[in-house]
Amino acid sequence: MTNKTIKQIAQEIELITEDNEYLIEQYKADSRKGIQQLITRWKKEQVAQKRAKARFHEMSQFEDTLFSQGIQLIAGIDEVGRGPLAGPVVAAAVILPKNFILLGLDDSKKLSEAKRDELFEQIMESAISVGVGMIEAKVIDDINIYQASKLAMKQAVLKLSQTPEHLLIDAMEIPIDLPQTSIIKGDSKSYSIAASSIIAKVTRDRLMKRIAQDYPQYGFEKHMGYGTSLHLDALNQYGVTEHHRQSFSPVQQLVVGMETNE
Repeated sequence: MTNKTIKQIAQEIELITEDNEYLIEQYKADSRKGIQQLITRWKKEQVAQKRAKARFHEMSQFEDTLFSQGIQLIAGIDEVGRGPLAGPVVAAAVILPKNFILLGLDDSKKLSEAKRDELFEQIMESAISVGVGMIEAKVIDDINIYQASKLAMKQAVLKLSQTPEHLLIDAMEIPIDLPQTSIIKGDSKSYSIAASSIIAKVTRDRLMKRIAQDYPQYGFEKHMGYGTSLHLDALNQYGVTEHHRQSFSPVQQLVVGMETNE
């Protein structure tokens, strides 16, 4: 057994990576429970790290193909907020550098709020350019949610500081004169689209929390405008706001009912 304390060994183990993992062997003969727990935890972390690397590699196929063709500026595009009864639909376009790696990146719907916030900051720091498009409820009612989603995506692309050479889009084609690839479930197949889904989701959630300050009785900060029982109860009790989509059921029925009663 070494004369080193558990704290000292813990600091040494923290420095062991996949490249020098053979160093962990020197601690296996140490029978102290604390050391064995450190080794077990390190092994679990290494397994998780390898899975994360494999996952990122899996999500790099579309980008790698384009990079191999000499294309440098690739924008991933996604939107959030098609389904809610209130609030805008928000789209993001993100151009990331060629050697970009961010382990843990995935479809925003699969991540916790804390993880999304963490990745949001890392993406914003690393990105070559980020553009955000936003279409409010009234316009959604005028042109329908599908067209509003396309318009938000187009806005996001136009707000990029550099013109992308190719667009990778989550299950959509947008009316813009740029080469583009539509990928079904793209937010789980392309890291660029996954990054844009996180930017769009965090941006929209933060906006809904600000709206909640003006309309605290609706609980927007909890459901982000989706049709939860809390939201539906508030609608029935307080009526609709300027942020509600009046073309969406059950908001539409509520508005019609109010007009009929008048």
